[in-house]
Amino acid sequence: MDIALASLAFALAACCAVVMGFAIQRGATCTVAAMEEIVDERSSGRLLGLAEASLWVAGGLLVAQALHLLPAMPPGYPVNGWTVLGGTLLGLGAFVNRACVFGSVARFGSGEWAYLVTPLGFYVGCLSVEPLFAAGAQTRLAYGSPVLQAPGWVALPFVLFVAWRIVRPIRGGLRLRDALTTHIWSPHAATTVIGIAFVLMLLLVGAWAYTDVLAELARGMATSLTARCLLLVALLLGAVWGGWTAGRFRSTRVSAAQLLRCLAGGVLMGWGSLLIPGGNDGLILVGMPLLWPYAWVAFLAMCTSIGAALLARRAWGQPP
Repeated sequence: MDIALASLAFALAACCAVVMGFAIQRGATCTVAAMEEIVDERSSGRLLGLAEASLWVAGGLLVAQALHLLPAMPPGYPVNGWTVLGGTLLGLGAFVNRACVFGSVARFGSGEWAYLVTPLGFYVGCLSVEPLFAAGAQTRLAYGSPVLQAPGWVALPFVLFVAWRIVRPIRGGLRLRDALTTHIWSPHAATTVIGIAFVLMLLLVGAWAYTDVLAELARGMATSLTARCLLLVALLLGAVWGGWTAGRFRSTRVSAAQLLRCLAGGVLMGWGSLLIPGGNDGLILVGMPLLWPYAWVAFLAMCTSIGAALLARRAWGQPP
């Protein structure tokens, strides 16, 4: 019976991973794209969408905590110079790669096969970080997340927010079929689905981010490796499904320059991820919702470095 329940939980988690990949591709969810929108269009819709994903996860955690359904959560880490350096490297890697770890999934779902090399570069970066940076393992904080220490009634405002989010599109006449067939989702729609799918996965199989799998694998610490790799495959299949059904899937020829760019970007993001520690998917969907200061500082450093690189590229007249 326990095996059957575990199998059912994993099957549901895999479905959530597919939905998550679908939403990432449909919304073109990416921190680099969010910063490009700020620099080029003076608009922050994509960045606010990413923040809303954190809000959905935080609210889901509060509700799960109130219902006594929350599994063990990842610890927090101190804020120090390595946090800022890691966030900066994470941002520079995303700039070189032309997509963060979310954006790499979206681009793969559009048929840009070079982005399969990004996870490989990330893994190589995780392998090589200790010889290059004498940072050592970050010390875990001894206390728990302030979100999980909040009283149960704090979940009520989130429940009201969810009700408002559901009623608003229904009153506007938006149907589920229309949402699924829309080629490009709004940032808020995409990140809402990402946040909900992630919370469900968290309740079913625990906290999961594909960059964490690569980092743990590089350090020989990965557990449930087969299951977590299958979730990664489900995530990528969902992205391809999103690209295919939207008519945005175009199999592209891979050049040596693209492979080198994705490999180098992945290495930089791998370095940054272990120094923080955490990739931007883990920061947005785990660290920031738990209100860990290190996650907010690292994500701010990531956004700042991407923005600075974009402005430098514009100043030098380089094409995007």
